[in-house]
Amino acid sequence: MLVGGQEVASIGPGLLVFLGVGREDSLEDARYLAEKIAHLRIFSDAQGKMNLSLKDVGGQALVVSQFTLYGDCRQGRRPSFTQAAPPEQAKELYDLFILFLKEQGIQVATGEFQANMLVRIENQGPVTLLLDSRKLF
Repeated sequence: MLVGGQEVASIGPGLLVFLGVGREDSLEDARYLAEKIAHLRIFSDAQGKMNLSLKDVGGQALVVSQFTLYGDCRQGRRPSFTQAAPPEQAKELYDLFILFLKEQGIQVATGEFQANMLVRIENQGPVTLLLDSRKLF
């Protein structure tokens, strides 16, 4: 990952996590997502079945703050970001999410909060999933 042309983070095999923080999100949302991501069985086992978690494979996580995930494009031609958390709240929950992921035993690299980042990814699979702590049931 580059910021201002300088590499600030990189990982080996693992997950790229784009983390969007909403106005209604809390410490419990950050904790839930960290645990879910660490244990989600999305890596292939010896038989090629998605049976292994990030923890099982010793994978790493690159966590990128991404408020644009909250872009609402239902009306007009310009996304509305009113549901995204303000920067102070988002930074606090972003940092807590990283801490909780590390507590799960995951090696974590990060981008630079609120920076314009160039993220390069080599996506094997590909597997892309959306997790929403507000849609538990």
